[in-house]
Amino acid sequence: MSKISFAQKVRSLFSMQRNRSEDFFDDLTDALIEGDIGAKTAVALVEELEKNCKTGHITDEHDILLKLKLLLTATLKSERPEIYPGKTNIWLLLGVNGVGKTTTAAKLAAWYKPRGVSSIVMAAADTFRAAAIDQIQIHGKNTGIRVVNHQMGSDPSAVVFDAAEAVKASGGGLVLADTAGRLHNKENLVHELEKINRTATQKADDGCSRRILVIDATTGQNALRQAEVFNEAVGVDAVILTKYDSSAKGGAAVSIGKELGIPVAFVCTGEKYGDIEEFSAEKYIDEFLGL
Repeated sequence: MSKISFAQKVRSLFSMQRNRSEDFFDDLTDALIEGDIGAKTAVALVEELEKNCKTGHITDEHDILLKLKLLLTATLKSERPEIYPGKTNIWLLLGVNGVGKTTTAAKLAAWYKPRGVSSIVMAAADTFRAAAIDQIQIHGKNTGIRVVNHQMGSDPSAVVFDAAEAVKASGGGLVLADTAGRLHNKENLVHELEKINRTATQKADDGCSRRILVIDATTGQNALRQAEVFNEAVGVDAVILTKYDSSAKGGAAVSIGKELGIPVAFVCTGEKYGDIEEFSAEKYIDEFLGL
C-alpha cells in the first residue's frame, strides 16, 4: 500500500461512515496499523482522537483529519544533531545490513561539506564485509571525502580511533562511522557496538559523540523492533529514514517517536548524494494522511 492509497483508505472511511460511529474509529485504528503505526500506538491515538471529537462535537472530515494530524505530529520530533566547530565530533551510523548506512554516510558527508564543516572523515567500521569497505571507498572518491579503513576482519574500534585522530589532527570536524549490522547474531552485535561506542565516546570531545540509527522506511514495524534493539544496546540519539521516496507505508517513525522518544534528523529520498533533506514532522504527516 502506497502512502497515497493509505490516504485514500482513510478518506474512504469518511464516505462510508458519515455518522462517525464506534465502527468508524475501529476501522481507522485498523487503517493506521496497516499504515505501519504499531497497534499500541494506533489504539492510543484513536482513543484520544475519538475523545476529542466527542468533546468538541467534531464530525467534519477535514476537522477530524486536522485533529488526527495534530495527534500524530505531537509524537514526532525533528532534531538535527549539532556539530561543534573546532571539536572532534563522532557519529556512529547504526542499523541492520541493507538499510543504506554506507550510502547515508556519503550523503551526510555531501550535505555537511558545503555547510562549513572543516574536516569530514568517513570511517569504514564495518570490517566484516569487504563490499562495505569497497563501497565506502568509492563514495569517498566520488564525493572527495577522506576515508579511513583497515583490512577486512580488523577491529572496527581501531578504525574509529584512527578516523578520530585524523579529524583531531586537522583541528576538528566530523567522523561518520559506518558500522556493521548483523542483527541475526544479536549478542555479538551488542558487544561489538558497546566497544565501538566506548571508543567513540573517549575519542570525541565532551558531548560530541552521537549514535544515529539508519532505518529503511519501507520495513514497517520491523523498524520499531530494530530501534528497540539498538537503543537498548548503546542508546540512539536520532533516526535517519532511507528509501523514503518508495516508502510503502510510513507510520514506523510515529511508533519510534511515541514509544521510544527518538527524534528523526533526516530523510533520504533517492539514490543521488544530494537526495537527503532535513526531516519535517508536519510534511511527513501531511504526506502520510494525504493532506
